[in-house]
Amino acid sequence: NRLLMLVKRLSEIGIALSKEHDEEILLEQILNFAKDLTRADGGTIYSCTDDESLTFRILHTDSLQLYRGGTHGVITDLPVVSLRKDGVPNHQSVVAHAVLEERTIVIDDAYETADFDFSGTRAFDEQTGYRSKSMLTVPMRDHRGAIIGVLQLLNAQNDDHGIIAFDEFDVQVVESLASQASIMMTNGLLAKQVSDLFESFVKLIATAIDEKSPYTGAHCRRVPELTMRLAEAAAAEKSGPLAHFSMSEDDRYELLIASWLHDCGKITTPEWIMDKATKLERIQDRMHEIRSRCAVISQQINLQALRSLHKGAAHDTVEEHRLRAQDSLREDVAFLEQANIGGEWMDDTSIQRVHAIAHRQWIDIDGNEQPLLDQDEIDNLCIRKGTLLQRERDVINHHIVATIEMLEQLPFPKHLKNVPEIAGGHHERMDGAGYPKGLRKEDMSVQARCMGIADVFEALTASDRPYKQPMKVSRALKILGNMSLDHHIDDDLFQVFVGSGVWKSYANEFLPAEQIDEIALEDIPGYRATR
Repeated sequence: NRLLMLVKRLSEIGIALSKEHDEEILLEQILNFAKDLTRADGGTIYSCTDDESLTFRILHTDSLQLYRGGTHGVITDLPVVSLRKDGVPNHQSVVAHAVLEERTIVIDDAYETADFDFSGTRAFDEQTGYRSKSMLTVPMRDHRGAIIGVLQLLNAQNDDHGIIAFDEFDVQVVESLASQASIMMTNGLLAKQVSDLFESFVKLIATAIDEKSPYTGAHCRRVPELTMRLAEAAAAEKSGPLAHFSMSEDDRYELLIASWLHDCGKITTPEWIMDKATKLERIQDRMHEIRSRCAVISQQINLQALRSLHKGAAHDTVEEHRLRAQDSLREDVAFLEQANIGGEWMDDTSIQRVHAIAHRQWIDIDGNEQPLLDQDEIDNLCIRKGTLLQRERDVINHHIVATIEMLEQLPFPKHLKNVPEIAGGHHERMDGAGYPKGLRKEDMSVQARCMGIADVFEALTASDRPYKQPMKVSRALKILGNMSLDHHIDDDLFQVFVGSGVWKSYANEFLPAEQIDEIALEDIPGYRATR
């Protein structure tokens, strides 16, 4: 009968191992199987820790109706069992001895042996009226033979519930179960270690990209925060166009990883373009070169005045002409410096003035006349908005193509298979006018659309961009509203973003107080106050 029961139980364990993914539930099942097969009244599973100690993982005693750990909550109030005390191996503890000696320990009566210190066990018995007697302690080994825990059973019983010793059959059964428990614990530990390593590596890449540019130092870390908040708010919708949207734990983890990796392609973007704070910046700001040329022109003006005086021209006339020329030069330099900032719209008049200034001549070291500005400098200074030429914008925009290509090369597991789609869609538009694929709303997942809004709002409110002042929340919301009306971002998610207060919770946590101003929601373009 016991053999048949063993076969049945082992079959049940095999099925459980294939179906159950919760490590605590599986360990508890294995402990219960071991207790049933050996008719033990109690059992404990310990886990080895990195600091050479054993912690209680699960503790069951049927006759006392004592159930701790596993599905009954984490055990935090019981002392650990140290494998060494003051550097000396702890052979006084039976579980520590089993680990240190790497062998199974069978004790017929704990009160009759002097090999181990059972003072703690006796104290427990005195408090509860229990009688700890027979013990079976089995170390659990991982796939490399290292001991990772201990399975211990207490008080085997006969048919009349009398306490008996564990026999050889019990030892073989429990060692078999301990082996299965070890496999499960090892698999769980390895899976967690791989997951932790992967997640840490993902965050490492994002942090490296943030550190690469002093002007976007928090972007890759803040977009995940904002994306997850918006996605959770969307999943909480019970009616309307998003009522069907929900997320499992795997979905949440997938979105989090995609959010952290959404700009990984920026690792291919040259720093001088990513960090281009002024129109003339390339490794360094070339405005310094123009100022040097203007200094040469200034000296040429003074030299020309001296030559005129030498030829007999009237002093007052020469001096008036010289001062007027110097003032004109200083005004041109001041204009170019202001234009170089890229903070205001360059109108046609300003562009014409850049071209006029470009024709000023200066004499180089070889005595040759050169124009004050070369064509590349003219092109940059005539950028109408911002600091980037179109070809430079194309280089930056390519980061999303690089992101998709990089992520599509990774062998993501099934629960992360949508990471490339989610991460690669945050520059698409709902009307198909975005990039890189020109997707429309219906072609994109809700998660990708969430990230699109998060990416824009974080960029609008960021205080570390060199080409703009920190934007007030009210202005950012109005811009976002116009983008919704313009089918740039998802209108359904925009309504959730505003109505659920996602923007407010994010602002309160991540933005300085001076950026958080008051705004009436009805003043936000495109927002429909239905909540």
